[in-house]
Amino acid sequence: MSADSTPPGGDHPATPPDRPAYGFPARGWALLAAHPPPGVRGVPRRWRSPLRGPWLTAVLGLVLLVGLPVVFLTGLLDHLAYGPRFGQAFPRDVGWLRLPPVDWPTRPSWLFRVTQGLHVTLGIVLVPVVLGKLWSVVPKLFGWPPARSVAQVLERLSLLLLVGGILFELATGLLNIQYAYLFGFDFYTAHYFGGWVFVAALVVHVALRWGRTRAAVRSRPLRGELTVPRAATHPEPPDPDGLVAPAPGPATVSRRDALALVGGLSLLLGALTVGQSLDGPWRRTALLLPRGRQPGTGPTGFPVNRTAVAAGITAADTGPDWRLTLRAGERRVTLDRAALLAMTPHTARLPIACVEGWSTLQTWTGVRLRDLAALVGADRPRSAHVRSLQRGGLFAQATLQANQVRDPDALLALAVNGVELTPDHGYPARIIVPALPGVHCTKWVAEIDFRTDD
Repeated sequence: MSADSTPPGGDHPATPPDRPAYGFPARGWALLAAHPPPGVRGVPRRWRSPLRGPWLTAVLGLVLLVGLPVVFLTGLLDHLAYGPRFGQAFPRDVGWLRLPPVDWPTRPSWLFRVTQGLHVTLGIVLVPVVLGKLWSVVPKLFGWPPARSVAQVLERLSLLLLVGGILFELATGLLNIQYAYLFGFDFYTAHYFGGWVFVAALVVHVALRWGRTRAAVRSRPLRGELTVPRAATHPEPPDPDGLVAPAPGPATVSRRDALALVGGLSLLLGALTVGQSLDGPWRRTALLLPRGRQPGTGPTGFPVNRTAVAAGITAADTGPDWRLTLRAGERRVTLDRAALLAMTPHTARLPIACVEGWSTLQTWTGVRLRDLAALVGADRPRSAHVRSLQRGGLFAQATLQANQVRDPDALLALAVNGVELTPDHGYPARIIVPALPGVHCTKWVAEIDFRTDD
């Protein structure tokens, strides 16, 4: 964004303002300040960009203060969508961080499509802002002494958790949507607890820094700063936090250019991502997330997360001998595909959305789940446990809430867009429920157990 190397001449150091006095124990902090590690004292003077300062840091921080809580809250909503009270949200055991036991709604039908798409897309869009904010404060990493009081130690610890938390969440999230599990630990557990650590650190950091952030933003109008060209870009007045370079060099870009660079990169990442949450020609633009792109043409040419081969589904499993078993207590009914096709059909246009952020809107035809429940004598089931032909895996079975079973558009789908399901799309039958996470829209259904108790 600007020159950080020492120019050959013309060095005019800025005079730093008075630093706060040492807190208790003052003698200890002074002794620490007097004995820095070799080379540390001269490092901050090598960061010479005149763009760095409280204003730029505060502006980028405010963008993150708006965006990152949205990413966190949509992540919590997605966790609720998986039905934690049935033990099928991951991680299962979260202790006192357990969310309230609420039924995930089925309306609007696009609810999960929006929350998960926003969670993934906004997280990716904010990556350049996070990097820009870290660039703006990097000289503080080399300040000596690292703290001047016990209170500042606590602030630095919160900052460490804040920076570490957001980098950890972004890195693991980006790897997860690419199925690149390089970290050797359970993604769901780490991502869930990591999000809470980040939010706790964010609350502490905002409480400690809000006054200075607000003052920095008000120190110069945004509209006026966006009109300043590179030639007129000068350092901000020296600040107590040491963000302003003590010996600034000439600007190579203006603050307007720096914000345009960060904003442009964010828009580019958004443009290369958002197509996975849209249908039609936009899906071809999802270059960063190829699993969300259109894999083919025709009525069944939309994405799948897990193919029949990957799930171990064979032609013998789904052939003429396939049967669907319906249960309700001691009652049991067995149906073949011909019997299902003979039942009253229902067609609904519903989205299906997956945890990687991709989603698609398709027209599904099948038998209402509530009609299947009535067939086995469960007129008002409290839940329905669905089992797949898939052998093993986290999502070989799923439990549906009462409102999901009773929704008039909740289907055991037999066809999509007017044609028979393909093996990859769940032939001979799959679950489709409004606003339900895609992994719980179980494919290759073998059994549905309608339960009338909790």
